[in-house]
Order: sequence, then structure tokens, then C-alpha cells
Amino acid sequence: MNRSLYTKLVLMILLVIISLMTVVGLFLIREIRNFYLEEFYQQMQTVFSSSELADGLRTAADGEDPARQMADILLAYSGQLGIDSGERNYYILSGETGACLAGSSAVTGPLEATPNILTALAGENGYAYDSSASYMDVALPVAGEGGENRFIVYIRDNKASVQALTSQLLRIILEALMVGLVIAVALGLILAKTLVSPIQSLTRAAERMAEGDFAGKPENPATDEIGILTRTFSDMAGQLEKSIDDMRRSEENRKEFVANVSHELRTPITSVRSYAETLVEAGEELDGATREEFLGVILRESDRMTKIVQDLLTLSRFDAGSFGFSFEQFSFAQSVEDVYNAVRMEAQKQGHDFCLALQEGIPEIRGDKARIEQVLLNMVTNAMKYTPSGGRISVTAGYEGERVWCTVRDNGIGIPDKDVEHVFERFYRVDKARSRESGGTGLGLSIAKEIVTRHNGEIRLRSQLGIGTEITVELPVGGPADA
Repeated sequence: MNRSLYTKLVLMILLVIISLMTVVGLFLIREIRNFYLEEFYQQMQTVFSSSELADGLRTAADGEDPARQMADILLAYSGQLGIDSGERNYYILSGETGACLAGSSAVTGPLEATPNILTALAGENGYAYDSSASYMDVALPVAGEGGENRFIVYIRDNKASVQALTSQLLRIILEALMVGLVIAVALGLILAKTLVSPIQSLTRAAERMAEGDFAGKPENPATDEIGILTRTFSDMAGQLEKSIDDMRRSEENRKEFVANVSHELRTPITSVRSYAETLVEAGEELDGATREEFLGVILRESDRMTKIVQDLLTLSRFDAGSFGFSFEQFSFAQSVEDVYNAVRMEAQKQGHDFCLALQEGIPEIRGDKARIEQVLLNMVTNAMKYTPSGGRISVTAGYEGERVWCTVRDNGIGIPDKDVEHVFERFYRVDKARSRESGGTGLGLSIAKEIVTRHNGEIRLRSQLGIGTEITVELPVGGPADA
């Protein structure tokens, strides 16, 4: 029995962990590949939709050295195109034969005639993609006036970043899996030992009771090992009913025994009933409710990684300097009001006193409207997460000189002094259990700080434990110098 129970518990825990990590790993790898594909083609379409670039390429097509002039124009746009000689390059091809005339890297032989190149040779824009291919490319036909001097602008990415990130992710998953397997083995052994030891002790006691030492009649209708032992106790108790003195001693021993066993077996029995009965004995016959519960756990855990990975990808792009901002002139006051209105109903559901105060005459600012609103939303939702129902949350905004500001105050649970200076660090959580229950990844404020920093702004937080928190973002009206 020992070997069977040990083996089954450990194997089932290992199977659950391996299955979960496999599902999550495949899902994350697919999402990363799709993310890079969408980002590449969206970036290409955004850059080549510029009329200034299109006019420059058509003019260069009629020049004395058209291929070189067109390559020089693309060189000027290499930052927007993400050109990297080791990973992503541009080429100028002949519109008649597809031969390479110029490019950002040397070509040792003829370029592969990809579907997009063939499309461009036919005079159409080539934006098709195949997620299973080892490259990403676009091919766009360019011609001078009158349709003469035909060329093809060709961008090709060898997916080195995708492959590197996928390899790194696989390594992380494998490392996590190895750690998980070690923990699973240790947990399974501890769980099995914790279960079997009391059962062995209970069996020895039952044997003594069968010999007339003391008696007890606990009831347990279960058909597992614990139920069998309980019924054994009842059988032995029947033999000891002949003696009143024995009954008294048996009752005293039974009370002490039940108290001890209840204390020692409460958690192991619960675990055995959930793991041993549901996973080991039922197997494929799991009822729908239990299966749905397990699937729900897997989905919730998957969603949370995915959210990380997504947040990690955002932070990675920040670190690499490849995160694209869309700067425009917009009303900061309107953005604050929009964020307030977006969460007002949820705040009312939680019974919060939720108010908004805007200073008159707040000037428009230059920045990435969507990203600034992302920061504002993070500030407000954090206040709602960590303020008990019926609390007070205020959103105020104004300006001073050439800078605008927005402050969110709450009377929530607050943050200990020792944690305040760390809240903008990646993966830092003040209350890890509460953060995970609310779906937090520990990256929200880190991303907010990156966005504000790229706008040459500041974000500050003050808090007192048990009193509340105040967080302020301050931004220059004119935006960053390079916007």
C-alpha cells in the first residue's frame, strides 16, 4: 500500500505540473510569434504609408543612380523600419528580374523569390506572411513617372529576435519545470508520508483494540483506507462492550485518540480525498464540475502569464529602445475625465466616494495619448483595488507653468514605509497574496514609470499604512524634446 500510494500521488502531481507547463509554454510561444508577426507588418505598413517616403522613392527611381538613391532614402528611415544588419535588412531589387541592385547588407547570391517578391513583380504590394516561415518580408513595387524604371523595395527579417526570445522562454520554462518537478516529488513524498504514518499508527491501535485493550466506535462511510480503518475500530469496539470498565477506558482512549487523529490527519485526509479519490481513483471518470474546476485553474494561471509575458515584452521593448510612441497634441484634461468616467460605475458598485476635480484652463499637451491614459488608468485602478468598499478616492488634475499634473488619492490600506521606495521596481508586490488574487503581475507601476520617463515626466507616490496612498504624475506640456 505504501509504495502504491507514494507512487500514485507523486506521479499525478508530476503529470499535472508537466501538463500545465506544456500548455502554458505552447500558448506563450504561439503568442510571442504572433505578436512579432503583427508588430512587423504593422510597422512596415505604417512607415510605407508615408506620402513623403513614397514620393521620395518615386523621384529617386528617375535619378541617375536610382538604386543607390533609393537605398539612401531607406537608410534615412532605418530607425523607423527597425533595420539591423544582423537581423533585418532592406534591398532594392529590379522590377523586371528581381535581381538585387543595392541593400543594407551584402548579398552573396540571388535572393529567394518569395511570394511577396513575386507579387511585387506583378505590380502589387506584397504583405502576405506565413507564420511557419523562417523569415518575415514585405515587397513593394516602385516606379518612376510614366511607369518606367521599375524597382522593388524589399524588407526581410530573419526572425532572430523571435527565435532568441523563444529559446530563452523555453529555457525558463524548462528551468521552472525542473524546479516544479523537484518540489512535486518532495511534496508528494511529504504528503504520502504524512498520510501513511497516521494510517499505520491507526492500524496498530486497531489491532490492540481487537485484543481488548480499549474501544471506540467512530463512523465513516467512505470506502478508502481511512474508512476501512474506521470500520475496523467499530468492529473492535463491539468486542470490548462486554466490560463496563473496559468501555469507560475505551471511551477515554477514544476521545484522546480522535482528538489526536483529527489534529494530525485533518489536512492529509482533505488532500487524500481531493487527490487520491478524484485524481488517482476516478481517473478519466472525473465528473464535469471537477473537470471544469481544474480547467478553470489552468486558464486563470495561463491568463496571468500571458499577462506577464505581455508586460515583459512591453518592458523588453522599452529596454531595447524599440517601443514606438505615437506623439500628438491632445487634451490632458479630457483624458483624465475619460479615465474617470471609464471606472466610475465600478467605483460606485464598490460603494466608493469617487470624485473628480479639474483646474480651469489646463493646456493641451504633446504625447502618446493612449499610453498616458494607460498610466492614469493604472493609478485609478490601483486605488480601487487597495481601498476597501465604501472608501474615498479622488482624482484631481491641474497645471503649473509648462507642466500638467494628475493626482489620485485614496484612504485605502496604504503601504508600509519600507515598501514605498520599491513599488516601481519590477515584480515588486507589497502584499503578494492580495496582488495575485486581484490579478496583479507586479509590473503595472514599472510600465507606468517607463512611459512617464519617456515623456520626460515624473511619477511620485506617498503612502501611510492604514491611512491611504497618493500618487501623482507630472508631464511637460511640450512633450519630450525628440517628440
